[in-house]
Amino acid sequence: MADVKVAVIYYSATGGNYQLARAAEEACREQGVEVRLRRVKELAPPEAIQANPAWQAHHTATQDIPEATLDDLEWANAYIFSVPTRFGNMAAQMKQFLDTAGPLWAQGKLAHKPVTVMSSASNPHGGQEATILSFYTTMAHWGCILVPPGYTDPVVFQAGGNPYGTSVTLGQDGQVSPEALQAAKHQASRLVEVARKLWA
Repeated sequence: MADVKVAVIYYSATGGNYQLARAAEEACREQGVEVRLRRVKELAPPEAIQANPAWQAHHTATQDIPEATLDDLEWANAYIFSVPTRFGNMAAQMKQFLDTAGPLWAQGKLAHKPVTVMSSASNPHGGQEATILSFYTTMAHWGCILVPPGYTDPVVFQAGGNPYGTSVTLGQDGQVSPEALQAAKHQASRLVEVARKLWA
């Protein structure tokens, strides 16, 4: 059986999707699989980041996390992505990273890998589901195997009931609820379970 290797790749401006990604990483480690936590490259100009204290604080605090590369995509045989919504779509930083994967896609090196996606927005109907679904469209082009959480655990309902992927509404404090973090861990564990069956 091939070893399951999970790349947890996220973009986060003020920390919400970072918290989801960390929860997913923790769940993968608890399942005993190899995992890489990676952040995608920030594209916003320094003046935009500096104008938002929360953004600046998070940006500074996470510089020790390696930036995602194509090597991470090739290395992994399962993916977890976490990204905020921007006008109902994934943040440009994540889209730009995905768009660089053409050479791997052309060689078939992204296909057959299980993938799952999480998202956030600043209000309950801010486009979280649309963002996750549009993300899955890209993954279908890659030839990945989509692994949404569905309603496979009560924690999905406790976190808001999104069957496509854990999604959160971030309040003023920027903290993700304990229920959502548990849902993210369940979603990651489910991905590992599917990946193990696939690679057995």
